[in-house]
Amino acid sequence: MGVVAVVVGLGLLWLVTGVRIVQQYERGVVFRLGRVRGQVREPGPALLVPVVDRMRKVNVQVITMPVPAQEGITRDNVSVRVDAVVYFRVVDPVRATVDVQNYSFAMSQVAQTSLRSIIGKSELDDLLSGRENLHQGLELMLESPASSWGIHIDRVEIKDVALPDSMKRSMARQAEADRERRARIITADGEYQAASKLAEAASMMDDTPSAMQLRLLQTVVEVAAEKNSTLVLPFPVELLRFFENAAKPRPTAAPQPAAVPKPAPAVEDGH
Repeated sequence: MGVVAVVVGLGLLWLVTGVRIVQQYERGVVFRLGRVRGQVREPGPALLVPVVDRMRKVNVQVITMPVPAQEGITRDNVSVRVDAVVYFRVVDPVRATVDVQNYSFAMSQVAQTSLRSIIGKSELDDLLSGRENLHQGLELMLESPASSWGIHIDRVEIKDVALPDSMKRSMARQAEADRERRARIITADGEYQAASKLAEAASMMDDTPSAMQLRLLQTVVEVAAEKNSTLVLPFPVELLRFFENAAKPRPTAAPQPAAVPKPAPAVEDGH
């Protein structure tokens, strides 16, 4: 009975010390006498050999790593300060455990170096408005070392671009000047179109004088709607011409000479 109790006690001790629980978001890498076991332990209970086996758990969730702000000079000689964020996850727990000492720290250092490099290769306009291409380029720069460590880069984004105050003022003046230029162009184009339409209207009114009278009456109606204004009615030139033509004396017909009676023809008496 004593031997059975010892065996049962050793078995319970083996179960207690040899059973490990792997969470759903983890994978277990087992080292047996210093060597990696080929099979990665999946989520659930994992049975290990006490003293001989040692298991290291690796988180396979997506890790959000902020990249500290990096100062640099762009290709067009503008001093900027840029920070970014990297989203990555472990796809090969064995390589992430064996090939690199601390994959999170390694990814942080590579991301900072790549961010400084991408700043020097880009212009200020690209950092401000063409970030999608920069995100892709930065992701490609990180993908090469990350793949050898069993890490997959999900996404890389530039969060903020800090500019000097003098550059901000210059950009504000440039934007103001550009808006003023566009406003002047729009105003000039409107005046040009209005002048063209007025010329067409004047040509049509010149062909039909009655249209000028109708337009005058319409203007009078519009002005008369305001009761607090004084209306000065101009006298149309056409009406003056009408009165002028009416006042001219009509030419009278020249008097016809009186008809002179013709003498009667003489009658000769025949004897």
